[in-house]
Amino acid sequence: MQLEWMGQYRELMEKLIQYGNAYAQNYNREVDLGEGVRFTPAQLQALEYILENEDGCQNMAQIAARLGISPSSFSKNVAKMVEKGFLEKYHTSSNRKDVIIRVSPAGKEAYRRYIRTLEPIFQQLAVLWGEIPDESIGAFLDALELLSRYNRALTEESQIPPSLIRIQ
Repeated sequence: MQLEWMGQYRELMEKLIQYGNAYAQNYNREVDLGEGVRFTPAQLQALEYILENEDGCQNMAQIAARLGISPSSFSKNVAKMVEKGFLEKYHTSSNRKDVIIRVSPAGKEAYRRYIRTLEPIFQQLAVLWGEIPDESIGAFLDALELLSRYNRALTEESQIPPSLIRIQ
């Protein structure tokens, strides 16, 4: 039986599903980057976000929300990276509850090594993404956001609210 709702987008949906499933299988699995450096994709996402937003004053819950994960999952990943020496935690002088997270020099070096291993993939992605017209990127981002909201709703609720099925 063909699923009519997918229409001409069946192959695209299949590839999105394959990617999502492959990624989910590895999300919490540590990968050896050489020289004893091990990360999970979840830890790498957190590290990248913290690196990109070093000057921001976001608390851990805000960062978790931006990444689309629970605060407890984010905290666990941060704790593991602090333990490995890749992140450093500080308290602000004005409020001991506010925690500032910084990437340590060891974390920056480990990330540099990781990026070098992925350079061939990034080069291929740049070529492929370069073929997408700029005006199409916004529609694709909207589609990914809709799918992300749907998956978050599945995690948080037993029924999908009708308001979810709208691009905002």
